[in-house]
Amino acid sequence: MTDATGPEAHAEPRPARVPFDAIRLGGEIQRRIGAKTVRDEILARHTTMRVGGPADLYVVVHNAFELRALVRFVRTRGLPHFLLGRGSDIVVSDAGIRGVVIHVRAEGLEVAGDTLIAEAGVPLARIATEARSAALTGAEFTLAIPGSLGGAVWANAGAHGVEIADVLETADVVRADGTEARLPAAALGFGYRDSRLKHPTDGGIRDVVVAASLRLRPEDPALVAARLDEIRRWRREHQPLGIPSAGSVFRNPAGDSAGRLIDAAGLKGRRIGGAVVSEQHANWILNDRKGTAMHVRSLADLMRAAVRDRFGVDLIPEVEFVGDWPGTGEGPAEAAMGGR
Repeated sequence: MTDATGPEAHAEPRPARVPFDAIRLGGEIQRRIGAKTVRDEILARHTTMRVGGPADLYVVVHNAFELRALVRFVRTRGLPHFLLGRGSDIVVSDAGIRGVVIHVRAEGLEVAGDTLIAEAGVPLARIATEARSAALTGAEFTLAIPGSLGGAVWANAGAHGVEIADVLETADVVRADGTEARLPAAALGFGYRDSRLKHPTDGGIRDVVVAASLRLRPEDPALVAARLDEIRRWRREHQPLGIPSAGSVFRNPAGDSAGRLIDAAGLKGRRIGGAVVSEQHANWILNDRKGTAMHVRSLADLMRAAVRDRFGVDLIPEVEFVGDWPGTGEGPAEAAMGGR
């Protein structure tokens, strides 16, 4: 493929609109819930990879009340919908996402004793710094994850040998039937970069994380600050920061490293259009020349095939490819919190 000149330069043909009146629907959402709506919002503006086509209707929710109300609204009407967090760990197709995209910016946070309670849209980096300010330890690893709390619970995000399952106490969710529940961590089926929240119920609907509580421990704030400084230093030395990316593309296979395998396959620096395998960390794809989502996906497919052919290891994507991908046989799929 040739290099792109912009996010829309090599966009795939856009599928037909979902069967609803976006103008009427947007007006109803604004009247009933008070959330601002935008038609045909370009999602590249809201993802860390800086790719992605339009959403039929884009809605920002700023608190847990709006999030609960909007999830119930779209589900009772049977509308296709997708929940977007901080836009990391996803690649939105050039054709965009049909239906309603709910951008979760609910960022309420409080500390009660040793417990930090936060809404789903709180950035993980803020959790790390708020815990330090409250003289609590256990959340330092969240500084290294460019996502939101809801997405981190959904994916059991982790870094530096710690994952959300290690500190999560409870998660408040809206269930598929519209009821609410406060679930203990043990009920969420956590695995490596996985939870039961990623998997639909029998009706094809997932629970949605609205808020969560983390159980932390008291610590000298100076010691917590020193650990945060060490994480910042490690990231500068080991990760290609400052260039659009979605973070690690593949999960690490048992007993090995996806980055090591990709590097050993000779793929550092390999490019398709505006997407390139990082020279610093082979498990990262960078969008360094205004690439498209199809550039990124094609390069990820090449990496996976090369490792499978060379080492017999089938890498499992950690990044979620979401939206409509014409020609791939994939269409829209609801996600409880796509895009950490």
